[in-house]
Amino acid sequence: MHDPALTVDLLQQIKMAGKTILSRFQPIHSVQDFTNSDAGMEKLDAICMQLIAIGESLKKLDAITAQSLLSKYPQIEWKKAMGLRDIITHHYFDINAEAIFDVCRTKVKPLIMVIETMLNDLQKK
Repeated sequence: MHDPALTVDLLQQIKMAGKTILSRFQPIHSVQDFTNSDAGMEKLDAICMQLIAIGESLKKLDAITAQSLLSKYPQIEWKKAMGLRDIITHHYFDINAEAIFDVCRTKVKPLIMVIETMLNDLQKK
């Protein structure tokens, strides 16, 4: 059996990283907002760091729960979320700003919502 306290801690870290991404993404309205200025590139770098943290925490969460927790919430593409961490980490100079923009715009909010559901479900146990 996995450590419930560590599971909750990891989920809270993922939720916080997601909220940080949304906060940093707020002034970004197009891919060019990332790519056309040093400030935009700093935002992109900062967001990528949080995406790495999310991916790493998801991998750890999946390992400590023996792949039993994430599979209960199929509305998120967990393998892709974990894989994004690998892409950013190992191919940083080839990062596609458009892909990161799309992840921020369409994937982070649903991730946070599912993480909140997971936390609520774990509190019921």
